[in-house]
Amino acid sequence: MNRTEYPDKPLLLLVDDSPDGLAHLHALLKDRYRIKVASTGERALQIAVAEPPPALILLDVVMPGMDGYAVCRALKAKRETRDIPVLFLTGQHDEEAETTGFAAGAVDYLHKPFSAPVLLARIATQLALKQAVDALREQNAGLEQEVARRTEDVLKIQEGIIVTMASLAEARDLETGNHIVRTQEYVKALAEALRSHPRFADGLDEMAIMRLYKSVPLHDIGKIGIPDRILLKPGKLSAAEFEVMKTHTTIGYEALLRAEQQIGLQIPFFTVAKEVALYHQEKWDGSGYPEGLTGEAIPLSARLMALADVYDALISRRVYKPPMPHEQAVAIISAGRGSHFDPDIVDAFLGIQEQFKKIARCHEDSEADIAQKAESWGLGVKHDT
Repeated sequence: MNRTEYPDKPLLLLVDDSPDGLAHLHALLKDRYRIKVASTGERALQIAVAEPPPALILLDVVMPGMDGYAVCRALKAKRETRDIPVLFLTGQHDEEAETTGFAAGAVDYLHKPFSAPVLLARIATQLALKQAVDALREQNAGLEQEVARRTEDVLKIQEGIIVTMASLAEARDLETGNHIVRTQEYVKALAEALRSHPRFADGLDEMAIMRLYKSVPLHDIGKIGIPDRILLKPGKLSAAEFEVMKTHTTIGYEALLRAEQQIGLQIPFFTVAKEVALYHQEKWDGSGYPEGLTGEAIPLSARLMALADVYDALISRRVYKPPMPHEQAVAIISAGRGSHFDPDIVDAFLGIQEQFKKIARCHEDSEADIAQKAESWGLGVKHDT
């Protein structure tokens, strides 16, 4: 039969080494289905992967070369053919043969000589089942695509929130937006360098690093709440003023906490952002603020941010100071090992310091950016926080 005359009919592949067996099956099925035949297992596998693929395979067990069980196992091992239902049609009647056939992946098992109505009913049942499974698979694939699209939209919204909030804080500070980009890259580089370290491996998987990267721009979000007379004071802060400045950590944390409470959900990237905002000024020896935490009581995200923030402050040009040479900044951070910074994080930094240098060079502040920022505030000096 020319199958192009019946494009809507399911295609069956008949596999039997007996010409009489193939002829009998062909005569029985040709008016209902398009037919392809194979007299060996090897030929059956070739036809099964060709276009169009068969909707169902009727497979004999006892054949020269590859027997039916081997053919079925080979079909189920290939991605292109694993979903094609296989119906064994054989003269073997023992229970062990049936068990072997089902274990190989067959959906049904009929004995020769077979009843034509039973065979037709079994084929129709398996084809209807396959059609339902294929429809469900397509529906699930569509749902997965929709979920992926919506998840991507949510992630973009999250990123938009972070960028917006970080920009609000940056707009009230003389630091340029490149500070945010650089510290993101520093923290990511440190986290990746520490992934295999026994102390950090459990907390620095790929997802955790991504959350860090997206959250650290909010480390200074609390500066929105610091009065201009203190935030932009062109000189050294008094003791009282510095106490006010220190509150930017708690202001940022509380703002993020309130936002999360209003949403009514605990959002993973907000959890990291809250840690970084509240604790990035803590020091390993307990001399930092706002809580004077020591050692590993300081969240890892904040410990990473602390080193990144200090390095960037040291090497960056500001209206009140020239940039410090990379080597001098490295020496200062190295001297803070075990006092200001987590010793293992400092060691990781020393191992990838050239990467820090490259990041700083790639996202360097231009003279124009700095001048424009200073001019917008009418300031030439900024205090050290």
